[in-house]
Amino acid sequence: MDPPKEKPTVAEMTRKYIDRHPSIRDCISKDLVNFSSLARLIMKDTGVKHEEAVLAASRRYAAKLSKTDFEGAIMNVFLESRLELKTRISIVVAKNEWVVLRNLEEIVKRILTEKSTMQVMQSTNGITVVSEDKHLPSITKAIGQDYIISIRQNLAEITVRSPARIEDTPGAFAYLTSMLSEQGINLLEAMSCYTDTIFLVTRDDMMRAFDILSACIEDRAVSNNG
Repeated sequence: MDPPKEKPTVAEMTRKYIDRHPSIRDCISKDLVNFSSLARLIMKDTGVKHEEAVLAASRRYAAKLSKTDFEGAIMNVFLESRLELKTRISIVVAKNEWVVLRNLEEIVKRILTEKSTMQVMQSTNGITVVSEDKHLPSITKAIGQDYIISIRQNLAEITVRSPARIEDTPGAFAYLTSMLSEQGINLLEAMSCYTDTIFLVTRDDMMRAFDILSACIEDRAVSNNG
């Protein structure tokens, strides 16, 4: 019989709660938090009853976090980033079967040779192919109608091209996705590939999403150069 698991301490529960809420974590690192209010919030959401213990744990963790500036590190990466916008983009979702990948091989080679937009992503439940609208007939023919789950076209692709150190910058991808989602932008697809962070949105959301990302990136650069 396995021994009973030890109940986590108040300090462990406090740290875990803060780590699961990046906005709170970042405010703590900038000394923008009322710790009494934070302690009451943690108690309410976790069921912990000892306010003094939560308060003390929060302050101890804050001392550690004060040495880091998560948002600052992210924004320093975006100072060197740039935006690219492409329209007339399609998304094809197919069944996750090996025959689909086999059928796509030749068309993928041809599209990549043309330097056109092309991403192929595999998940447990499907294979997603992102390409330009002009390639849609060839892609659907290659996949076969029996394997296609859904098709969307006339979309927009917004790419944030960043320096290589974005791979070692925690929270950069989450920062951009949260900025878009908080403004009501529905992300049809969001992916990160090396230095590129790619978002696919409808044409209706295209310009608003572009403006939001511009505010995150280009406006920050202007303020630092001003």
